[in-house]
Amino acid sequence: MATVTVDGIETHYEVRGTGPALLMYAPGGFDAQICKWSELGVYKRIRLLNHLPKHYTCILFDRRENGLSGGRVERITWDNYVQQGLGLLDHLNIEKAHLMGGCMGCAPVAAFGARHPHRVLSMIHYWPVGGAGYRIGSHQRFARHLSFVEENGLQVVVDLVLSHDKNFSADPRGGPWGQPIRNSSDFAQTYAALDVPNYLLTARGMMSSLFDRDTAPGAEPEDLMRLDIPTLIVPGADGFHATSAARYLQECLKGSEYWDVAPEAQTEATAPARVLEFLDRVT
Repeated sequence: MATVTVDGIETHYEVRGTGPALLMYAPGGFDAQICKWSELGVYKRIRLLNHLPKHYTCILFDRRENGLSGGRVERITWDNYVQQGLGLLDHLNIEKAHLMGGCMGCAPVAAFGARHPHRVLSMIHYWPVGGAGYRIGSHQRFARHLSFVEENGLQVVVDLVLSHDKNFSADPRGGPWGQPIRNSSDFAQTYAALDVPNYLLTARGMMSSLFDRDTAPGAEPEDLMRLDIPTLIVPGADGFHATSAARYLQECLKGSEYWDVAPEAQTEATAPARVLEFLDRVT
């Protein structure tokens, strides 16, 4: 695994395979790291990384605030995640790439396409997050963290995070900067010394920016409707990956392909072949 600094934040990444570039935004919510492509839910079952690197240069990375990548306390928006991927492409001297997102990784893929369409060969949205349940659950997670900070202060957050290895989804009290706290004692010390009222405003602003709708987040529908980027959408069907979110992307992205297959039929025998068929056709 290699490291590069993007926008002042350390990014850990890995390049596998040969062929056209495929930038992959990992699944896993607030635990989005390279290993989730092989260890998490549907991705563990379909084993994409056993197949895609044989045909494409897969650029994998720990999203900022996740895994071994660094972080910074600020009002994070989808554009911040776009900047990380764009900076990684620039570092690797790649002008254009296919983009693939899994789960919450689909939102920065949509934002990337809307902001920098000239850098995008195609987009794949695999189990995009979204739906009313997803928005409500995300707001509840932030609310629990904010209440914990108000009641206990930021040093107690640091102490809690260092007492276990749970991510923001598993223990919302620790907040979205838990992993950088574990990764760096300097970050933890700076975090604990932050002004609490300003921190609360920052975290509330982040929540409002990322989870502002009951459809698939990431980009405004008017921006998506203007795109002419080949797109494949693979739906999920649960409380975090509502099928309605995938259908919303299909509605907004003209000419997109919607693989209308139930989750249980998405297997190693079917899913990698469908993704590769799409990529080969649009490359």
